[in-house]
Amino acid sequence: MTIEPPAPGEPRRPHGPRDPGDAWVVAPTGEKYWGRFGASGLLALDAERGVLLQHRVSWSHFGDTWALPGGARHEGESARDGALRESGEEAGVPEDAVQARFESVLDLGIWSYTTLVADVTSPFEPVISDPESVALAWVPVDEVDALPLHPGFASAWPALRAALEARPAILVDAANVVGSVPDGWWKDRAGAAGRLLTRLSALAEGGVDAEELGLPATRWFPFVGAVLEGEARAAEIDHDGVAVWRAPASGDDRIVAVTEDLVATWNPVVVVTSDRGLAARVEALGATVRGAGWLRDQLG
Repeated sequence: MTIEPPAPGEPRRPHGPRDPGDAWVVAPTGEKYWGRFGASGLLALDAERGVLLQHRVSWSHFGDTWALPGGARHEGESARDGALRESGEEAGVPEDAVQARFESVLDLGIWSYTTLVADVTSPFEPVISDPESVALAWVPVDEVDALPLHPGFASAWPALRAALEARPAILVDAANVVGSVPDGWWKDRAGAAGRLLTRLSALAEGGVDAEELGLPATRWFPFVGAVLEGEARAAEIDHDGVAVWRAPASGDDRIVAVTEDLVATWNPVVVVTSDRGLAARVEALGATVRGAGWLRDQLG
C-alpha cells in the first residue's frame, strides 16, 4: 500500500485547507481508493421521497455516475461524523435532520468505506454546495437500480436495500436487569434505575453490533426503551435516546403492552428480561428475548 497526494491541479472543494485525509490509497495491485483514513457516505432515507443520491461530476472518480454524498474521513474522525460532515458539505444535509439507523462497513484491510444509513426525521431540500455534484435528487428505492451507479455503490446497494427492512428496538425490563447484580440496588431503587438509564443512553448513541441482533450490516442504532416499576419510577428520566414508561401497577403487564405497540412498527423487537414467564408472553407477540446478562455485556 502507498499513499499518493492529489495531483497538482486536481479539482478540490473550495472550502478551507486540504485535510491530510484527502489523499489516494494505492493497493499493491494498482487500485486507488480515496481517503487516507478511509471514507464514509450517508444514505439518507426519506419515507416519502426515497434515497438522496448525488450525480457525480465527470472529473471525479467514476464520474457521471450516481452515488451517495460522502468522501474522505479526517484523521481521528469517526465514520458517522465523517458521513454527516461530508453530506453537509456536498449536499447541505442538516445534521439534526437525520437519525442514524445502521452502519455497513466495507473493510479491505488497506482502506475502508462506511455507509451510514439514516432516516430523515425533518424533511429538507438538498443543496449543491461544492463542485463535485452535477445534481442531487431524491430517488424512490425501487428506481435506484435504473440509474448508472458508481461501481462501489452498485455492489453495495442490494445488501443495503435488503437491510432497510429492519428497524430494531430494544425494550428493557429495568427491574429485572437492575436486580440481576447484587450491588446494593435495593438501598436506592430510583438511583439504580437512573444509572441504568444513563448506560442505556450511551448504548443508544454507540449502537449494537449487528451479530448481537441477528441482523446484516455492521452496527445498528436501535430504538431503546425501558419500563420502570415501583420505587424505581422516581428515577430521573431525562436521558437522550431512551424512551421511558412508568408502570402504574404491574411492570410485566406494562412491558407486554409496550411490546405489543412496538411490534407494529419495529422489527425486530428485543425484550431484555430473565423472567421466563414474561419472556413467554412477549415472544407470543412476536418479540425476541435476551437475558439481563446479554444487556450487561452490551453496556460494557
